[in-house]
Amino acid sequence: MTSIWSRVARLDVSSVVEQVAEQSGVRLEVEGLCSGGEVGAAYVRWDDGRRSVLKWRPGTRLEDFQAGPLAVSETARLAGLPVPRTELAVQLDSAVATVQELLPGAPIAALDESLLDQVLAVNEQLRLLLTGNSTVPSLNLYLTFDGPGFCLHGPLRAHDRRTARLDDWITAVGADHPGPLRGDDAVHVDFHPGNLLVVDGKLTGIIDWDGAGRGDHRLDLVTLRFGLHGGDADPAVVARLDATLDEIPPDILRPLWAHMSLRMTDWAIRHFTPADVDHWTTLAETRMAR
Repeated sequence: MTSIWSRVARLDVSSVVEQVAEQSGVRLEVEGLCSGGEVGAAYVRWDDGRRSVLKWRPGTRLEDFQAGPLAVSETARLAGLPVPRTELAVQLDSAVATVQELLPGAPIAALDESLLDQVLAVNEQLRLLLTGNSTVPSLNLYLTFDGPGFCLHGPLRAHDRRTARLDDWITAVGADHPGPLRGDDAVHVDFHPGNLLVVDGKLTGIIDWDGAGRGDHRLDLVTLRFGLHGGDADPAVVARLDATLDEIPPDILRPLWAHMSLRMTDWAIRHFTPADVDHWTTLAETRMAR
């Protein structure tokens, strides 16, 4: 079936660079698009030769971005985590453009046991990181209402009976767990191997904090589990991560799992193929009865 649901706009790098120059006076040389990502990013160079990463987040106000994702990433960076420094943030109509430090390393190609140890250690460092910082807003899971351009319920309800049944479960979980995510942890939100950089087996960077906020750091472990679904993931690593999730109390894990089930299935319906929808629905269903 042809989707009637809109897709998220992607970065038009030439236009964004021009707008950044108009708004800030900073002129950047574009080197090319970064690989991966759903909205897009580009490598750019400053006048002094420094290389950075240009990103663009549609439907965002600068003050909200500064109070939420930027505050979280800066707190994590100052705590010693390998997080890029945001060098520039500019409002462009209804979007925010940022220029961020380019960290060394390449995305994790295969998450092995040693890297999993490092990733789990980083996740533990996010626990209670925002204690005492009351200005960072709590994250919504969007279990009973649509998110801003993602986590839409309509596509699941319209796609087929299976995804509609999944949405029934998601909204029921949301009714049992109303309100924003509780906790004072820093939550990355997009914590998957593509946003984790390594050099010679050592974790050197955690990038793409654009959706970060306050909540429960274990949401990032659920995100990581979805990021390992399929492909060439090491079965031993997947089993170990599943065992880690099994240790989370069901009343805490259930809404986190429901959020990622909604997020990935909705995105697949609107952007990818029926096979991709089946891919994410199959994983989502593994914990529906728990």
